[in-house]
Amino acid sequence: MNGGQRSANKGEWAVEAEGLIKTFGNNRAVDGVNLNVRAGTIYGVLGPNGAGKTTTIRMLATLLRPDNGSARIFGHDVVKESQVVRQLIGVTGQYASVDESLSATENLIIFSRLLGLSRKEAKQKAVELLEEFGLTEAAKRPLKNFSGGMRRRLDLAASLIAQPPLIFLDEPTTGLDPRTRNQMWDTIRRLVKSGSTVLLTTQYLQEADELADRVAVIDRGRVVAEGTVDELKASIGSSSLQLRTKNLQDITNARHIVEKVLNVQSNVSSEGGKITAPMAEADRVTDLLIALREAGINLAELSVQKPTLDEVFLTITGHSVEEHASKEFTESKKVGEVSI
Repeated sequence: MNGGQRSANKGEWAVEAEGLIKTFGNNRAVDGVNLNVRAGTIYGVLGPNGAGKTTTIRMLATLLRPDNGSARIFGHDVVKESQVVRQLIGVTGQYASVDESLSATENLIIFSRLLGLSRKEAKQKAVELLEEFGLTEAAKRPLKNFSGGMRRRLDLAASLIAQPPLIFLDEPTTGLDPRTRNQMWDTIRRLVKSGSTVLLTTQYLQEADELADRVAVIDRGRVVAEGTVDELKASIGSSSLQLRTKNLQDITNARHIVEKVLNVQSNVSSEGGKITAPMAEADRVTDLLIALREAGINLAELSVQKPTLDEVFLTITGHSVEEHASKEFTESKKVGEVSI
């Protein structure tokens, strides 16, 4: 798609990325990522810390130059047409990029003025955004007295001053309480209803479940699965079994029984010896309990629940989110660069 074909309809591609690569020293943070995001939708990019999510966003947002591969935003090349691309996007990071010594109103006015708005327009825009994000009552309060959720909302408000057609949200709800997270979700939905496209990175399958039309799962800098949330869940079963034996010596035998009764592949976490396995039919847990009892295996814990992001990762990649993030951080420290 070329720039002349760019329009606001939902049938076009807002993001087209092919073979994106970015290396820091000996660490390849992004290793051939392909993404296609349709305009007018919410697209989720899931993965643990160190998987390459933020580095990918920074390349798409012209903040980092790819070592290889290509990317287009509404048909415009992020390297060759970076100035045009920057006028089409808004970027919100994991941490509020605001001045804590100023009030919310003052921050928004400054950002608006930097973007070319007149003083009158900047004041009006600040009022509108503060109302949209439920910050009117705290408009004159110093930011140092803001909660984490309030700062995150203000950061998102600042990224929307220019009303860009494409908005990058890099883990916008990390560290927020459930109530504030739900408020952010409502705001993101309203943005899309008003015509924007959102590319959202997150570590939470629930967040993607609530928001995303499609999801890409990134592991070690590569897209390892892509589809709707329902498709990802279906790929590992409608339910997820988790169990832990009282005696660690019983883990191997218990895992064998789980795989035989459920006819699936299981995984064992490196810490705590927890066995996890997909379950197509939750009522099969009765057969499993009988088999474990007949084998003389006592359980310390057993639960059946909907798949989580970690379960998706564990099934697709063979390791959990926590294991990956810990290993990635350790390896990154050795080369003096933490992949993001």
